[in-house]
Amino acid sequence: MSKNQNKPHSLHTGWTLLLGGLMLTISQFGLAQSNAVSLDRVVAIVDKDVVLESELNDRKISILERLKGQYQQLPPEDVLNKQILEQLIVERIELGMAERYEIKVEEAEIDQAIDRVLQKNQITLVQLEADLKTQGLTLDGLRKQMRNELTISHLQQGVVNSRIKVTDQDINNFLASSDGKFATSPDFHIGHILIAVSSSADADAIAAAEKQANDIYQKLQSGSDFSQMAISYSNDQAALQGGDIGWRKLAQLPELFGNQMASLGVGQVSKPFRSGAGFHILKNIEQRGGGEQLVEQTHARHILIKTSEIMDDAQARTKLLGLKARIEKGEDFGKLARANSEDTGSMLSGGDLGWSTPGMFVPEFEEAMGNTAIGGITRPFKSQFGWHILQVIERRKEDMSDKMKRNQAANVLRSRRFEEEFQLWLTQIREEAYVEIKL
Repeated sequence: MSKNQNKPHSLHTGWTLLLGGLMLTISQFGLAQSNAVSLDRVVAIVDKDVVLESELNDRKISILERLKGQYQQLPPEDVLNKQILEQLIVERIELGMAERYEIKVEEAEIDQAIDRVLQKNQITLVQLEADLKTQGLTLDGLRKQMRNELTISHLQQGVVNSRIKVTDQDINNFLASSDGKFATSPDFHIGHILIAVSSSADADAIAAAEKQANDIYQKLQSGSDFSQMAISYSNDQAALQGGDIGWRKLAQLPELFGNQMASLGVGQVSKPFRSGAGFHILKNIEQRGGGEQLVEQTHARHILIKTSEIMDDAQARTKLLGLKARIEKGEDFGKLARANSEDTGSMLSGGDLGWSTPGMFVPEFEEAMGNTAIGGITRPFKSQFGWHILQVIERRKEDMSDKMKRNQAANVLRSRRFEEEFQLWLTQIREEAYVEIKL
């Protein structure tokens, strides 16, 4: 909801008073206006927040600096001001929503973002601070900006993705299409060695090139390093990169190459084969997708004791040690779980967690489960949920290739629909917000 009204507004933050569209920051409550230490005009009211003229000007300086030299003619100043103000308004709306959703950005995440900036620009933290200083900025200011950007990103990803619905029929239709078959086909990380043959080469030159290719192949079969052989002998442009030509799908390769790669297992090299350019040797360095995707699944059960004001860590651990001893003496795990476990999701089924795949549980639980033999019971261990003992019932290898392919297809469809849904969501939240523009 957007309105333009003349009624007075007031906003109190510490000693900050909003009156008549002006922000007066007063050093002490009750001082006269003549003692104000700063004067800043409010250019927009957004729900319970405001956008200040100084923010508008700072953002404009930053954008003009970034656009400098890219375009011969920039939009008129009033048009630019309107666009920038709208950007700031939407940011305020999103930050307000993030606060209501209690979205938090940890300091470690900001540290990682700064590390990426340093690595990308190949500079040190001291150099970054010096560069910021020349722009009238500080590292604290940059961290605040990054916090806002990461907060907004988390909000957008969470809310917009929750609005996108992908049905089983959507996935079936996509997998049946040529587009879907390409998107979900395996990716190959390929190594390439080329022994070039000139188009004008005579029979002796061709035979010599073929012999060299076969010699290289034999050395590779005997354990020689592919990268080193490529650097030493290949005439391909990727020779100095060890013959590494990156990741490719079979459909992106020449048919001659595709036919060879389709028959190679991970780590295998092809026999030399001929093309118009010469003799080639390919290596399947890595592969993503395709074939069986065997995943080890674990069937386990557990008993959870939560800590509280009347049950501290030591007491919870002692109680579980007692239950473990009773199980080892012959008492039924399921019966004790039903009587003692505080995991409401599994207690009625005797603590049974069913079959799980790696990554389903918190790290402490995964580690305990992975280190326990079939039939074994762990010692009490702690997670964010409380204290556990866990028993591994059985393990199996399950082919997850079809499920993984369907998950991949669903992710592709969500990615394609994200931008459209994102724009619809932005329009909706902008229309529903209270915005009063004073510029």
